[in-house]
Amino acid sequence: MNTESWDEMYRGRPQVFSGEPNGVLVAEAAGLAPGEALDVGCGEGADAVWLARRGWRVTAVDVAGTALRRGAAVAHGSDVAGRVAWTRADLSTAALPAGVFDLVSVQYFPLRHQPEHEALNRLLASVAPGGTLLVAGHDPGDEGVDYADYYRPDEIAGLLDGWTILVHESRPRTRPGPEGTHHTRDVVLRAVNSAGEPATAP
Repeated sequence: MNTESWDEMYRGRPQVFSGEPNGVLVAEAAGLAPGEALDVGCGEGADAVWLARRGWRVTAVDVAGTALRRGAAVAHGSDVAGRVAWTRADLSTAALPAGVFDLVSVQYFPLRHQPEHEALNRLLASVAPGGTLLVAGHDPGDEGVDYADYYRPDEIAGLLDGWTILVHESRPRTRPGPEGTHHTRDVVLRAVNSAGEPATAP
């Protein structure tokens, strides 16, 4: 799907997602000290708002302007309005600041394979030394899940040279998958950038 396709999907429905933060994020990030966070493929912003309410400063990125406007509307007038930067960008090509984010949250984001891991390297390099990378994906064993063109969490785990992997497992979802899907399990990867500098995949 290109940028217009994502926008069209959001425009076709008054609300695409539940408005609740992803269960993996809640489970894995609730105990982290707040700092700078990057919410990759933020959609309608539930994760970004949840983080902001816990003291994080969040850069929420998505290609769909409609989704970003919905997220900003949720935050508008609340105590988190100034803590989220709603940013329209295509993360397959966009530049990211290196070594800035204490948390990079990648929740079910379809990151397409690239020969030299360019986009993935930009994401990894954006994690500050000592910062956390949190990736959630659908379990490949679930019906209808096809990662042929996209990075699986286990692929990313295999590229984390110099990182400390704290969690890498398949677990039951905390709530049902999106309407029309058969997602019952999540694959969760949580890793800390143990290097003293921004990291990249080998």
